[in-house]
Amino acid sequence: QLQASGGGLVQAGGSLSLHCQASEGTFSGYTGWFRQAPGKEREFVAAIRWSGGYTYYADSVKGRFTITRDNAKTAVHLQMNSLQPEDAAIYSCALCRTCFLSSFRDFRQYNYWGQGTQVTVSS
Repeated sequence: QLQASGGGLVQAGGSLSLHCQASEGTFSGYTGWFRQAPGKEREFVAAIRWSGGYTYYADSVKGRFTITRDNAKTAVHLQMNSLQPEDAAIYSCALCRTCFLSSFRDFRQYNYWGQGTQVTVSS
């Protein structure tokens, strides 16, 4: 099971940190963050590949968001800087043990999901 935390309300230009904790076992494969705004489809935000620690970002957040992991393989963090109103959404972390480079951006490939955490950005 995954537990997400860290959402909240921030002014435009501010920062928030999200956290995803594995309550059982350890991470492997890919851990991703996805977000969904009202009336919009769920979209990929960032992911980390546990083998090698490679990180990947959506173009819309590249340079502003940073995904990191802990060495115990039990937590993933998403540091979000320079937040804008368009970043407001429910953010969810997810785990895909069977993803490949061609599939990790597709939320449908993820088998395990944490509860969403709300991020609100005021202009």
